[in-house]
Amino acid sequence: MTTPYNKPLPNVYNAEVSRPYWEAAKRHELALQRCKPCGRWVWFPREICPFCLSQDLEWVPTAGKGRLYSYTIVYQPASPSFNGDVPYVNCVVLLNEGVRINTMLVDHSPIGQNVPPVPDDIKIDMPVEVVFDDVTPEWTLPKFRPVREG
Repeated sequence: MTTPYNKPLPNVYNAEVSRPYWEAAKRHELALQRCKPCGRWVWFPREICPFCLSQDLEWVPTAGKGRLYSYTIVYQPASPSFNGDVPYVNCVVLLNEGVRINTMLVDHSPIGQNVPPVPDDIKIDMPVEVVFDDVTPEWTLPKFRPVREG
């Protein structure tokens, strides 16, 4: 028997616009919007390109690779449901497509997950890749981990 997921789930403001993102995550794909006329990547999901104002956006699967842009180690979570996870790493990843995405860094210790973060294990600009956490039958959350050589 699995333990129920007792943490907040995404609060989808405009479900129709972001539905393809969450459906892709469920398939363990990281998909982003790209504007067809100007070719720019768009993050967060929206109805109009913020660069050229076109409504001609498409969803494109990505490789889910990037670099650690910024991070913080959380010792005092904003929600009590995360108390059992502290310390954990909140971060911003700069995807190869050029967009920055807020996420969690997991599996950051050389010996595996569920080990307190050690600043020496986490470096700005280190390569990272997406992993998917199937937290409920309905929700899969994209997170990132360091790319391991070998």
